Amino acid sequence: MTQSLIVALVQAAAEERFDVAAFGARMRELVHRVPSAALWVLPEFHLEPVSTHHNPESGARAIDDVAVAELAALARELGVWLVPGSIYERGDDGAIHNTALVFSPSGERVATYRKMFPWRPLEQTVPGDRFEVFEMPGYGRVGISICYDIWFPEHTRHLAWLGADLVLNLVQTATSDREQELAIVRGNAIMNQVWIASVNAAAPTGRGRSLVVDPNGSVRASSPDASEEILTAVVDFAATAQTRALGTAGVSRPWSQFRGDDAPIPLPLYGGRIEPSTWHPRSKENS
Repeated sequence: MTQSLIVALVQAAAEERFDVAAFGARMRELVHRVPSAALWVLPEFHLEPVSTHHNPESGARAIDDVAVAELAALARELGVWLVPGSIYERGDDGAIHNTALVFSPSGERVATYRKMFPWRPLEQTVPGDRFEVFEMPGYGRVGISICYDIWFPEHTRHLAWLGADLVLNLVQTATSDREQELAIVRGNAIMNQVWIASVNAAAPTGRGRSLVVDPNGSVRASSPDASEEILTAVVDFAATAQTRALGTAGVSRPWSQFRGDDAPIPLPLYGGRIEPSTWHPRSKENS
């Protein structure tokens, strides 16, 4: 059974309005152009007009909103895994979150992730408190991060520890530090021996330069600029386990660092510690 699939990162500017019908027409065209892609990923806030960022309350919607149901129906119609970026979600307590959604080819919402690290002080959403990893049957596990999350190494490390073979990083940044983010994406992939696909918005709402990095840290696909494009790459989920078993470049195996008789390492920053017995990433068998 193959563990490889084609992922399509849609590097596009944010929509001018939250219009699922228009988005659906656009996605039908894109899927027709690249019918081999099984997983389609769009940037952070792709469906949210830029004007909404100044007043998230005006565009926030409940997770059971009719528009969310329409996105699920679109994934089912197209028969693809669909990550339509993130939306402003109004929680049951009224708090506004930056929330990514994932839909399976059957139209099921299989993952809902609230951004843990809003870009402060400008982003005013309430942080989430739960990491999100979902199963793609026949392939492996996928974790979700949103934009600034990637700057915090603890985030990708926890997704990898939870068994993620691939991390999807949804971005909408037009700032000059996209150059640094490219290094951060590669660094997280290398340190955690995991695939990372980082999709940024195109101009004018983003600086583009989306990329896909494999568990060895090699860039498998990249966009050179901020123009609109579909960036595709073949992701071999089995490469994650292979890299961890054989070592990065056949040398380094950080997930096999500890022995059973090693003493715990205190982590005073977190008020916790590294327990050698729990250091290994969770497997499909024991999670």
